[in-house]
Amino acid sequence: MPTSVPMTATAGGPLPDAPIAYIMKRYPRLTETFILNEIRAMERLGTKLHIVSLLPPEPPPHHPMVAEVLAPLHAMPQLEEPGAWRRVARAHAATAKAAPLRYLGAIARACLWSVQSPTPRTVWKQFMRGGVIAALCRRQGIRHIHAHFANAPAAAARFAGVMTGLPYSFTAHAKDLYLTPPHVIRKRALAASFVATCTGYNVEYLAALLGGRADKVHLVYHGIDLGLFGAKAPAPAPAGQRLILSVGRLVPKKGHDDLIEACRLLRARGVSFRCRIVGAGPLRQELAAQIMAGGLEGLVTLDGAMTHADLVALYRTAEVFALAPRITEDGDRDGIPNVIAEAMATGVPVVSTRVSGIPELVRDGETGRLVPPRDPLALADAIEQTLTDRAGALRLADAGRARLEGEFDLWKTTRRLHALLGCAACDPAAPEASGRFQADEPGMEAPLAVVS
Repeated sequence: MPTSVPMTATAGGPLPDAPIAYIMKRYPRLTETFILNEIRAMERLGTKLHIVSLLPPEPPPHHPMVAEVLAPLHAMPQLEEPGAWRRVARAHAATAKAAPLRYLGAIARACLWSVQSPTPRTVWKQFMRGGVIAALCRRQGIRHIHAHFANAPAAAARFAGVMTGLPYSFTAHAKDLYLTPPHVIRKRALAASFVATCTGYNVEYLAALLGGRADKVHLVYHGIDLGLFGAKAPAPAPAGQRLILSVGRLVPKKGHDDLIEACRLLRARGVSFRCRIVGAGPLRQELAAQIMAGGLEGLVTLDGAMTHADLVALYRTAEVFALAPRITEDGDRDGIPNVIAEAMATGVPVVSTRVSGIPELVRDGETGRLVPPRDPLALADAIEQTLTDRAGALRLADAGRARLEGEFDLWKTTRRLHALLGCAACDPAAPEASGRFQADEPGMEAPLAVVS
C-alpha cells in the first residue's frame, strides 16, 4: 500500500551524499512497525540510510512494507557462524589502522566499563560490534550513527563513535530505557549529540538524569502513517458479535490477564461480546489456562501473531480496542503502544490504563477512556460503557483521530527527527563533509573491510 508521506526533502536535513547508519537490535521485526514507518518516511525526505541489525533478521512473515525500504541491510556477523571471526578481525584491523589512537581509546573504555559492569562479556560484545560498525561507516562514507533503543544498539553505536570520531545519537523507547541502569543511560546520553524519545514521560525521566544537559533530550512521538488506515464501518455489529480487540505481545507488562478477568466480569453481567487477543509470547499457555478456568473458551481467543495488513483489516471490525499495560516488578513498561494509535487511526474507541506515556495520547473522557493499571473491575466498567454508549464512543473515536492528526502524524514526527539528524551530521565539530573517518594523523585512512 503506498505511503502518504510527501516525497520532498526538507532544508537542514542530512545531505543526500551523507548517509546515516541506523543501528537496531533486530531488523526486520514484525512488532516494530513504528521503526519501519520512520525509515520509509526518512528515505522519502531524501536521507540515505544503511541499516545494521545486531542480531539475525527475524524470519518471515515480514511486513510487506519492508520491500519498500531502499536502504541496504548489514547483518552483524554472529560469532558462531563460519568465518565470522575473520570478518570481525578484518573490520577491527582496518578500524585500528585508520585511527590507532581512537581505537586504543575505545579499548581503554571497554576495559574500564567491563570492570564496572556486572556483565563484562556484554561490554566486550558491544566493543566487537562497534568495530564492525566503524568499518562499515568508513567504507560507506557514513556521516552520523543513530541507534534505536538505549541498550545494546546505543552501546555499540557509542563504541563506533569513539573509534571513528563520528557523532552518534539514539532513540530511547521503553524497556530499553527503564531496565538499563540510570548511570549507564546518563553516560550514553551525555556522549551523544542528542537523544530522541517517544513520550513526554520519558523526556522527564531523561531530563532528571541529565540535569544541566537536559537540552540534549527531544520528544519525537512514534508517527502513524494515517493514509494506511481507513475508517471502520459505521454500523454497529450485532450484540453477540461486538468485538473487543487487544493487540500486544503476551508478556506481563501488557496486562492481558487483567483483560481476560474483565471479560469474565462482563460475561457475568450479561454483556454480549467476543474478545480477540492478537500476539505471541511466553505467557500464551498461562493465559489460555486462565481463559479455560474462567469458562471463556470460544468467547476470548488468543489469535497469535498477525501481519500488519491483516491487523489493519481487523481493527475495522472492532467496537472497542482494549489494552491494560502495567509497570512490572522489574520496572519494565510500555511507552505509548503503537497499536493504540493504530486503533485510534481506524476510528476505534480505546480503553487503556494510566501508565507511562499513554495519557499523552488517550485523554480520559476526551480521546478515550483510562483506568488504573491492575484493576480488572474498572477495566470492565470502561469497556461496558464504551459498548453501550455508542454516541459517546463515536465522539471519543473522532477526537482520537483528530489528536493523531495534530501530534502523531508520521510526516510531522519524522521531520523532527530528520532535522535533528541533519543538525548533528552538519555540526561544525563533526568530521569533514566527506563523511570519512577522523584519523589520528594525515594519511592514516585505510579501506574498509567488507562487513556485509
